[in-house]
Amino acid sequence: MTLDSRRFLYGLFFCCITLVFWGMMPIALKLSTGFIDPVTFTWLRFTFAGAVLVIWQAQRGKLSEFRNLTRINIVRLMVAGTMLIVNYTFMVWGLSYLHPGAAQLSFLLAPLFLTLGGWWFLKERVFWQHWVCFALMGGGMLLFFHPAIQSSTGLTGIGFLIIQVSALGWSAYALIQKSLFRVLSPSNILLSIYLYALVVMLPFSQPASLLTLDSHDRWIAFFCCVSTLIAYGSFAQAMHYWQTVQVSACVAITPVITFFLTEACVGYGLFHDVIFSAEADQLSLLGMGLVVIAAITVQLITPFLEKRRIRALHTLTVATDR
Repeated sequence: MTLDSRRFLYGLFFCCITLVFWGMMPIALKLSTGFIDPVTFTWLRFTFAGAVLVIWQAQRGKLSEFRNLTRINIVRLMVAGTMLIVNYTFMVWGLSYLHPGAAQLSFLLAPLFLTLGGWWFLKERVFWQHWVCFALMGGGMLLFFHPAIQSSTGLTGIGFLIIQVSALGWSAYALIQKSLFRVLSPSNILLSIYLYALVVMLPFSQPASLLTLDSHDRWIAFFCCVSTLIAYGSFAQAMHYWQTVQVSACVAITPVITFFLTEACVGYGLFHDVIFSAEADQLSLLGMGLVVIAAITVQLITPFLEKRRIRALHTLTVATDR
């Protein structure tokens, strides 16, 4: 197996894990809106993930990487941490106004923001075929959730704007994280961000309110904490192995995962007082198909387009030397 094949499979593995947990996250966060405020809940998730990671990295002897950090790298980590705080907090806040599926629809612009950022700031190559696929994804998602868009309760203006702030924060965090891979491992980048957020958010949090949670609420909070650790750790690894455009396309499938998980909850009668069915007709299913096909196409064409570009550069170099 070649190095490129291994990198692709590693990236696919970590991206699939990310998709599953991010697909479940809006449902869990929707359940949390009734018993805890967004800031305290975000602080709790960062604290849990940071505590687990610091123990894990210390046992593996990986904390020595921080000795190589420059002042600029430290500033980047702080900005990345701030952006992730914005992402977490505004996502929970937005779910106070939106159905989980509608919230994921609103978050759909995040992969596009990420691709544009990778192209503009990281100078990654984005081909016209990629833009066509993203256009198909956007059209597919509009079809997929058109009942929510048409419904007066499915998608509100304020909820949409809140989620867009969350999407911008997430995109900025992901781009800064990718720029730091040369000096820190993905796990240490996340560890730095979690510890930074733990300290910064503490004055605005109410940890004492966590003591009043009942057993049901504690299980929801625990799941969200574990999901944060696994999903963002897997996402960081996916960004390490794949190009930004590939990860962006894969992340675009997340609303589809959320849709199926939401319908499963409704079908089994779970959380019936909070989670409701998102109406889906044949047009919605057509949109889902477009999104999946476009996302798979991005994964298939990216290695081919990159190899073709390298061959063209090589041919041009040989012709120039002659």
